[in-house]
Amino acid sequence: MTQHQNHNQSNADNGSDTAIALGKGLDVGTANLAAAVQNDEGGITVTVERNAFLDIPSDVYSKNMLTKLKVPYIVHNNKLVVIGEAAFELANVFGRETRRPMSDGLISPNEQDALPMMKLIISKILGEPRVPGENCYFCVPAPSLDVDNNVVYHQGLFESLINKMGFTAHAINEAHAVIFAELAENDFTGIGLSFGGGMANACIAYKSIPCLSFSVARGGDWIDKNVANVLGCPRSKATHIKERGIDIRDPKSREEEAVAIYYRSLINYVLQNIKSRFESGQNMPSFNAPVDIACAGGTSMVGGFIEVFREEFAKIDFPIPVGRIFRSEEALTAVAKGCLVAAAIGEG
Repeated sequence: MTQHQNHNQSNADNGSDTAIALGKGLDVGTANLAAAVQNDEGGITVTVERNAFLDIPSDVYSKNMLTKLKVPYIVHNNKLVVIGEAAFELANVFGRETRRPMSDGLISPNEQDALPMMKLIISKILGEPRVPGENCYFCVPAPSLDVDNNVVYHQGLFESLINKMGFTAHAINEAHAVIFAELAENDFTGIGLSFGGGMANACIAYKSIPCLSFSVARGGDWIDKNVANVLGCPRSKATHIKERGIDIRDPKSREEEAVAIYYRSLINYVLQNIKSRFESGQNMPSFNAPVDIACAGGTSMVGGFIEVFREEFAKIDFPIPVGRIFRSEEALTAVAKGCLVAAAIGEG
């Protein structure tokens, strides 16, 4: 299942036959990969695919079953491999966990097949460059406050992978991309937060220039892992509870209560870290007018997220005046869209 979302945005060019702007945006996420491109109408088309795969023994029975279910697969190391959303659905059928090429926001060191699998999924959603060396802006997490993560290695791997596909790769901070997607009317000034599967990223920008960016190694997977531990159930079940449409302001069961508790904890943790970074930060701009906070990322899509975020925000004495606190209308695709905006204005 690949989602296509069209967003029509007004075209700056008033000519009747506007040329499609070159450049693509790619959100390299732990849970989902998303590619954004300008379409013929001057809007943005975003294609999303789960960043997961499942390998099945290569035998006649499995091949027949996949063909019957119309599940596309490839053969890799003598195994049948299913990628993306189909892998997630099959894993639930078999009661298995999918294999994930990334963990905690970065390429997984424990996953031997990570890079070839991600290359397949990225090729599928990104397509070919329309001209040789077309710009592709992709997101990378900021260095983390709470774990020693090697962002440099991760960034280098994807730069090389995207360049080999015929693009010219440019890395941009993930939360900075949220600011490009959501805060154009504010002159790209404000706070962008990306709540992903592997981590949460924060960026504070003044007129599009990032003044502070950091990440914390807690995201949707951290919630799933903790919920699974306290309830004694598999992680895939915890993910399912979270994604089936709950409201974290009004949990209806012990399971939903656990999800709500860890969501509050995650939001509070991110806010406390922004606050303490602001208070200790050198060369912080002084914001005279209140700034907006834009939230995005798949983990922010749960019901009641922004209301709980505002409640947690009200509990802390935030060091700068804040205006609107809102969630992107398309939280899952905002980072990819922001990467595309950055490509269009040639940032980085």
